[in-house]
Amino acid sequence: MFSDLGEKLNGVLTRLKSQGSITKEDLDKALKEVKFALLEADVNYKVVKDFIKELSLSLEGRELEKSLTPGQIIVEEVHKRLTDILGGDSSQIAVTKTPFIIMLVGLQGSGKTTTAAKLSKFFKKKGRQPMLVACDIYRPAAVKQLQILGESLKVPVFSEDKKPEEIAKDAVKFAGQNGRDVIILDTAGRLHVDNELMNELKRIKEYVNPDEILFVADAMIGQEAVNVAKAFDNDIEITGSIFTKLDGDARGGAALSIVKITKKPIKFAGVGEKIDDFEPFYPDRIASRILGMGDVLSLIEKVREESDKKEAKQLEKKLKKQQFTFDDFLDQLKKIQKMGSFTKILKMVPGLNKIKIDDEEAFDNEIKHIEAIILSMTAQERRNYKIINASRKRRIAKGSGTKVSDINKLIKQFIEMNKMMKGMNKTKALNMMKNMGIMNKGGF
Repeated sequence: MFSDLGEKLNGVLTRLKSQGSITKEDLDKALKEVKFALLEADVNYKVVKDFIKELSLSLEGRELEKSLTPGQIIVEEVHKRLTDILGGDSSQIAVTKTPFIIMLVGLQGSGKTTTAAKLSKFFKKKGRQPMLVACDIYRPAAVKQLQILGESLKVPVFSEDKKPEEIAKDAVKFAGQNGRDVIILDTAGRLHVDNELMNELKRIKEYVNPDEILFVADAMIGQEAVNVAKAFDNDIEITGSIFTKLDGDARGGAALSIVKITKKPIKFAGVGEKIDDFEPFYPDRIASRILGMGDVLSLIEKVREESDKKEAKQLEKKLKKQQFTFDDFLDQLKKIQKMGSFTKILKMVPGLNKIKIDDEEAFDNEIKHIEAIILSMTAQERRNYKIINASRKRRIAKGSGTKVSDINKLIKQFIEMNKMMKGMNKTKALNMMKNMGIMNKGGF
């Protein structure tokens, strides 16, 4: 996500930060490079033009040459302007009435059905009672796809053999009678915008008066997503956007253009294929990620989703007393896997976000090897690694399909980690990961 743009901007800003003072010529050259970086990232030309103009004006008059940290001042201003073009303040959905109706619109193939399911899980985690509504009666198996997703999430799916607007109207009535407080309408799409599609969406809007009309945009199609969003906004007045496949778009130009063009905020981002790869869109946090500053707040939220307070306190006590067991270690590995790609997690940590894992598949395989070893231990061995003698190691190696040397290595790494976790800091964390082979291709 935004990796190409991030690399280019970081190259420019790193050079500026290394300079003791910055002249007007230095600044003009840097602004020109920033401009080209944004254009190469497929950002709308008018948006780039305004961005550079505003950035230049904000830096004009500031005594960069005399400043102790001129490069940092520029980084700060670039961050402010990036946050601004991404929407400024975060615009989250507030459920203000029951039932609260969300209507998803967009072209065919943009990911509306999967996004509807992701959105339902998001609200379910918030303690809401969501319901999915199948209003796409044209695409083969669209209703079935939504039903399968709903069943996997234990979220009811409402469907009927009627016109889409009638289905939507009946669904609202059904939701009110069955205690469903958030209704998510999965509407039909087309390969391109046409009158038939828009007229159908207008009828649905007229029948149920949705509280949110969210345009689902495929980030991979670039500026075309912005043009389509504008067309939908002109016809049915969208309230915001959801970007799908944002993890696959290294440039990110559409996301950096759509807010300024439509004047409507980005509400959520799909950052992977899994149902959990979905997050609220925070402009300031995304700007930080682009500039390599990390995103600790989002990381904390991910950790909180996988932990409860009681469990966290118990773990903290164990770490302080160096009583962290292999059972605890296995539990934490599973939580990391639930949080998603390890590369994505690293991107959120300041100082570690520039680390590149050459082969994430090799890293995942290593995690599986570690799991296999731990699961081949007895409950007593997992609680107390000190009893694992030579004969036990041979049994564990045979049971896990590994070597005795792998068992020795894991135990040694586990002892080191147990000690280091007590007084963790960034340098130690990095060294720990290197020692455990996480930073190397195929640690085992």
